Amino acid sequence: MGTSVSVSEYSEFEVSVPPSRKGFCSCCSAFWKCFKSCFVRKVVLKSRTILIGRIDLEEKYPANKICNQKYNILTFIPGVLYNQFKFFLNLYFLIMACSQFIPSLKIGFLYTYWAPLGFVLSVTLIREAFDELKRYYRDKEINSTQYKKVLPDGSTTFVASSHIKVSDVLILEKDQRVPADLILLKSSEKNGTCFIRTDQLDGETDWKLKLAIPSTQAMDNYASVINCGAHVYADKPHNDIHSFIGSFTMNDPTKSGLVEESLSIENALWANTVVASGTALGLVVYTGKHTRSVMNTSNPSTKIGLVDKEINFLTKILFAAVIILSFALIAVKGFNGPWYRYMFRFIILFSYIIPISLRVNLDMGKAVYSWFIQRDSSIPGTTVRCSTIPEELGRIDYVLSDKTGTLTQNEMIFKRLHIGTVAYGSDSMDEVKKHLRQFYSEPKDDLIDVGSTPNHKMKKLTTTPKIRKSSHTKTVEAVKALAICHNVTPVYENESDEIPQLESKVYQASSPDEIALVKWTELVGLTLYKRDLNSMHLMQPNHEVAIYKILQIFPFTSESKRMGIIVQDDRTGEIIFYMKGADAVMAGIVEFNDWLNEECDNMAREGLRTLVVGKRTLTQDVYYDFERRYQQAKLSVTDRALKVTAVIETLERDMELLCVTGVEDQLQVDVRPTLEMLGNAGIRVWMLTGDKLETAICIAKSSCLVSRDQDIHVFQQVFSRTETHLELNAFRRRAPDTALVIRGSSLDICLRYYAIEFVELACQCPAVVVCRCSPTQKAQIVTLLRNHTAKRICSVGDGGNDVSMIQASDCGLGIVGKEGKQASLAADFSVTQFCHIGPLLMVHGRNSYKRSSSLSQFIIHRGLIISVMQAVFSSIFYFSSVPLYQGYLMVGYTTVFTMFPVFSLVLDQDVNSSVALRFPELYHELHKGRSLSLKTFLLWVLISVYQGGAIMYGALLLFDTEFIHAVSISFTSLIFTELLMVALTIRTWHWLMFVCEGISLAIYFAALAVLKEYFGEFTGPFIPIIVLLDPEFLMSLDFVWRVVVITSISCLPLAIIKYLKKRLSPPMYSKLDE
Repeated sequence: MGTSVSVSEYSEFEVSVPPSRKGFCSCCSAFWKCFKSCFVRKVVLKSRTILIGRIDLEEKYPANKICNQKYNILTFIPGVLYNQFKFFLNLYFLIMACSQFIPSLKIGFLYTYWAPLGFVLSVTLIREAFDELKRYYRDKEINSTQYKKVLPDGSTTFVASSHIKVSDVLILEKDQRVPADLILLKSSEKNGTCFIRTDQLDGETDWKLKLAIPSTQAMDNYASVINCGAHVYADKPHNDIHSFIGSFTMNDPTKSGLVEESLSIENALWANTVVASGTALGLVVYTGKHTRSVMNTSNPSTKIGLVDKEINFLTKILFAAVIILSFALIAVKGFNGPWYRYMFRFIILFSYIIPISLRVNLDMGKAVYSWFIQRDSSIPGTTVRCSTIPEELGRIDYVLSDKTGTLTQNEMIFKRLHIGTVAYGSDSMDEVKKHLRQFYSEPKDDLIDVGSTPNHKMKKLTTTPKIRKSSHTKTVEAVKALAICHNVTPVYENESDEIPQLESKVYQASSPDEIALVKWTELVGLTLYKRDLNSMHLMQPNHEVAIYKILQIFPFTSESKRMGIIVQDDRTGEIIFYMKGADAVMAGIVEFNDWLNEECDNMAREGLRTLVVGKRTLTQDVYYDFERRYQQAKLSVTDRALKVTAVIETLERDMELLCVTGVEDQLQVDVRPTLEMLGNAGIRVWMLTGDKLETAICIAKSSCLVSRDQDIHVFQQVFSRTETHLELNAFRRRAPDTALVIRGSSLDICLRYYAIEFVELACQCPAVVVCRCSPTQKAQIVTLLRNHTAKRICSVGDGGNDVSMIQASDCGLGIVGKEGKQASLAADFSVTQFCHIGPLLMVHGRNSYKRSSSLSQFIIHRGLIISVMQAVFSSIFYFSSVPLYQGYLMVGYTTVFTMFPVFSLVLDQDVNSSVALRFPELYHELHKGRSLSLKTFLLWVLISVYQGGAIMYGALLLFDTEFIHAVSISFTSLIFTELLMVALTIRTWHWLMFVCEGISLAIYFAALAVLKEYFGEFTGPFIPIIVLLDPEFLMSLDFVWRVVVITSISCLPLAIIKYLKKRLSPPMYSKLDE
């Protein structure tokens, strides 16, 4: 929970690279490593010993400066230009524009080529500069934040965050951000505790309890702390936010020698966390890029959508077409003279086949799609964090979803308590209350209370034979264990009150499971009243307060899957070790019994999350021996975690089994209809969860991921290659129509020996459930599916353990949930509920893909049609490489004359949102990629060839006597053709589309009057002829009827074909609209 895993760790499942490219990449990599080894000094991270308040001048630590900027003043322009021209499209136009400086290659005016390129680069530079400026001011604000620094004389001064150094001692107030990695020296709380919020670090919303070093906490003032002469050892910087190894050493004359204390994660305050309560005094141990937050910050790879890849492929086809067309004209003309120069001039003339405005229009379209998504009232709270891939939402084949917090609400409700002989459900909780009231109202004679000593030592219990406990006693012990064994802390609104008000109490914990258990114990009469570092106060049903001294706490980890606590009853002095954890782990720790596994399986089948609770009473001798060995292990610098675990395991033997609890995690709103919608849309859903197999199956059925009448194949546990082979054969016989359920351990074996075979079989299943799945495995499954199916993968999660899966997928969706915001912040799209995925894919994904497809192909058509006219013109006039249109006409054609109507295609839609949601089968059509394919591309090429030829030949046939007006009439026909083609392409009119058409016409007619010389300029094969355009000619009938005839010839046949096709073979969406 809250674990972030880098996707780069999964080298076994990386995308295969062609041998030639791999060789080239390895050569480049070897060269770069050689260069770095020669000129860049390698930084070796090592452990450090820090004297409190004293700067070590010999050690060089990084500055505590945050810098999220991509460039500086010197590298901004070169960096932005490099990032632009590394793409084929922009590099192609740069070469074309630069060629105009060569006199023999110059065609027309420089601005004809440089103006569009300059516009594209200007927009990019302005956008990057704006983003860079925002990053600069954001960094400046953080770096200039003032913090209190303690001076050697005990006084304080303010220091900027960027000037904080290792060994500084800082004072942090409540709600203040931690500027660097600190060790907590002293807290304003008497017990030395401090709560911090870590949601900006690990995504978890719960408060974390931190502990001050006992030696410095006991000191009276800040001056004593900074002048104590102590030093702190800290291990070398690394990126694990859940571990820290260190030690505190101080020479204390009052205790005759050195005082040495171990430091762990409980004493550390990481940068970018926030102090949630009290005031903290901390020692800076790591700064800048050595802090945990920076070391966990990586630049995720830029995701490129499938539409962008397809357009890039079509661009290369167009480039090949330019080369072939130029070569063909030269071949017909003859290879005489400097033919290669003429060929290059033809390449320049036909450069408009590859439109430079394509990238700009697509990027602007993506911004519009993102705006639509965030403004949709049906999916409130949705945030677009990656605006470059909205079209990917319309191409999803697989959805890989987490379970807890994603399909379920991560809101736990206590449902079941089983003590072996009796099970209590929701309808029998009153019996538990009755047992507790009866127990705490009776006098206790079983233990002898010895209060004569200050420590309330317990006399030795009578060694009577173990007798069978009644269900009454078992119930009370189980409830008491649940009320004690946890990491929950009650927080009151007004903490200054001596007697806190129970009504204002809020529970803080790292797990909603624990809060659900503690709330239930409060409901039945045993209330967690107060808790601090050393004690826990429970309000009993008789309104008396029972105090338990906390001796040790062993937190829950994903590796151990259990947590434990050792407490001492303040009244009796009894020392008790409580432990709770997963049944798979606890089964080997508790005493032998015949009901644990069966009851855990029964609860799991009901969809309940199970916890097993055990207890062991410790004698003082046993505990003191354990404490001595435990402290020695904690002081160890090498292999501390292993040694500590080994010592704890000595207590985890023959524990008394108290109970099994069942907690229900409720389904998210509208999960069932959403999953059904995804299935009807042809999207296959896989559920990846860390829960046990029975719970995963139950949730899969209750959410309708697996239908009630659908067969389920449970992949048996395998441990060898032979077993895997046999199980795969058994699975193969049922694969096509059966849902698959597999454990994470078995999945590891399958991926090790039969990865391809397993994926092929799993992809045939209607649903797949992977249980006991680790974060690493989640990302491996995503990468495996991408590599072996070439399908588009969408991952959905809500916790930090889903980040690696989200980042590895083509499209990552993060849900803001109980586990925090880490998944949401790392995702491409952030939603608040799982059911919002339906509108996001069915409506916005579908519209974004179809709109970008239409927009890109129309822009390509716009460049093709004028290039065809140029080719016809050149072939008629002796294959001369001179331009048909000059200057501003070429610039205006791709910008102001046609830009607005063409871009208005981003508003087009074939069906409204309600129809798209009602008929998800429409989404299924998108998997075939027919909206943007080689077939549709070739169709637009044929349309361009026909229209370009019709306009050019029509102009030549109709102007045998008045050829001087060919430019104005052919160009006007071209503009009208483009505007009419936009109108024919639009499926649903929007009022802005009418406005765009009107604006374009107004601008064009204004240009006819202003740019007379360009419309009257005709460059013949030998000399240019310039005649100012006569305004009266524009109003003449000759001008009008010629334009109408040419435009009708180019557009009318296409309009008729479209009408007949719609009548004879209407598309599916038109049938649904009717």
